Amino acid sequence: MTEKATFAGGCFWCMVKPFDQYEGIESVISGYTGGYTEHPTYEEVCSETTGHFEAVQIVYDPTVFTYEKLLEIFWLQIDPTDPGGQFFDRGDSYRTAIFYHSDEQRKLAEESKKLLEKSRKFPTSIATQILPAKSFYPAEEYHQDYYKKNPLHYARYRKGSGRESFINLHWGQNDE
Repeated sequence: MTEKATFAGGCFWCMVKPFDQYEGIESVISGYTGGYTEHPTYEEVCSETTGHFEAVQIVYDPTVFTYEKLLEIFWLQIDPTDPGGQFFDRGDSYRTAIFYHSDEQRKLAEESKKLLEKSRKFPTSIATQILPAKSFYPAEEYHQDYYKKNPLHYARYRKGSGRESFINLHWGQNDE
């Protein structure tokens, strides 16, 4: 039996590969969630008029890969202290959030956030929101598996956006 996990970590292109490489992960879909516009387009979400976050929805087998491990990977991909977006992507659609699909996911997400706060790894508070899952709308096909379809552009974007250097500085070497 599979379960879903949904995470917003800024640009969804950069949130697929870190999860996509593990046994027990059945799919990682780029899309939009958290807002009020049904079936939004990329352009609508980027216009900041839909309320949606760019996010990934992961289908996984919890007997092979736990939700706790998904949370660990999520935190290592983001700047959890930035309430205004991620790296050079600014605006509400690029904010970070954990969208829980069950009370157990909510509890585990809150615990992981508290542990990160208590670690004092960052001098400011954790801005990542923990929200109930809402409808998830897959992004357009050209956004799916972007790191595979456009590996050179993906690598330049990840580095040029500041994400890669932030991860290396704050989390240590991250092999994605």
